[in-house]
Amino acid sequence: MSKFLFIIQGEGRGHLTQAISLAQLLRANGHEVVAGLVGIGKGRQLPSFFYDSFPTDIHSFDSPHLIMGKRGISFSKTITHHLFRIPLYVKSLQAIHTHVQHYQPDVIVNFYDVLGGLYALTYRPTVPIVAVGHHYLFLRNDFIFPAKRSLDHWLLKINTRLTAIRAQKLLALSFYPTAIPTHQRIVTVPPLLRGTVKALTPTQEPFFLVYVTYAAMSKTVIEWHLQHPEVNLHCFWDQPDRSFDATLTFHQVDGAKFLDMMARCTALVTTAGFESVCEAMYLEKPALMVPAHYEQACNALDAQRAGAGIAAEAFDLSLLLNYLPKHVPAQAHFQEWCAQATPLFLAQLEEVALGKQVLVAFI
Repeated sequence: MSKFLFIIQGEGRGHLTQAISLAQLLRANGHEVVAGLVGIGKGRQLPSFFYDSFPTDIHSFDSPHLIMGKRGISFSKTITHHLFRIPLYVKSLQAIHTHVQHYQPDVIVNFYDVLGGLYALTYRPTVPIVAVGHHYLFLRNDFIFPAKRSLDHWLLKINTRLTAIRAQKLLALSFYPTAIPTHQRIVTVPPLLRGTVKALTPTQEPFFLVYVTYAAMSKTVIEWHLQHPEVNLHCFWDQPDRSFDATLTFHQVDGAKFLDMMARCTALVTTAGFESVCEAMYLEKPALMVPAHYEQACNALDAQRAGAGIAAEAFDLSLLLNYLPKHVPAQAHFQEWCAQATPLFLAQLEEVALGKQVLVAFI
């Protein structure tokens, strides 16, 4: 049995659900997850589903996060905001080190938290580190990026490399298997889907499910709806429930309710977060992917190549209506790929843990 400690980037739900899934996988195969250290923005709170589902100790620390503008992420505001909080993040690094010393893990697993990488650089722990995230595909020479936007491309790669400092392996979550790695540390692995997703039985009811991530998007949804009132829309946002009319309903964000409706919808409209697209693919739900920032633009194009649906630069459900008759489900191949998650993750993580144990025995 090996002991694993997780460092988790806590913004959004993707890395949190991945950590829950990997913790369950490891525990089911005789290993121990001793703690989850979660980086969140100052003044923010972890969602209740993480406390309900993560199986062991949880400790939060202040960590940098992306600042949203009117139409998505503002890199200038993000940089300015965090420059004044450097002393706060130094304390977070100290807190991470204290927890590592207390729990004495065999392996640290970093779910794309930048302070996890800076901790490795600053304290240089003897504990081996494995980094997990879809973003590590971006470090492959054969990954195809959106055209132009060279500054965004550079910033994304810099941030990704920061999270991977001194990591022995980079487990790159992917929509599909890839060819031989182009870098010795990068290993392509399946998505870490939750057991609750795999247990769902998908049906098809006549409505589109829309995930609204910023205020301007809700206005665009309403504008499109007024031109197409015959299309039934159910939208999730961060405000109270609101019934606009007979065919447009807004629901306050609720993870369980959203997942239930995803299993029943005809198609999904999303901003191309990796986790949501994977869940839609598993449930055979075509997706219209409208990225809110550059990382999601990379996801959208990659998912489109994998058969998840259609990528678009602006919210236009007419594109989805035109696409649906042409959609070729990729569910069978995708589910086969997801089924390999347990043996592939165990092989990679146990190899790292065994290397640590052999080294300690030798010393």
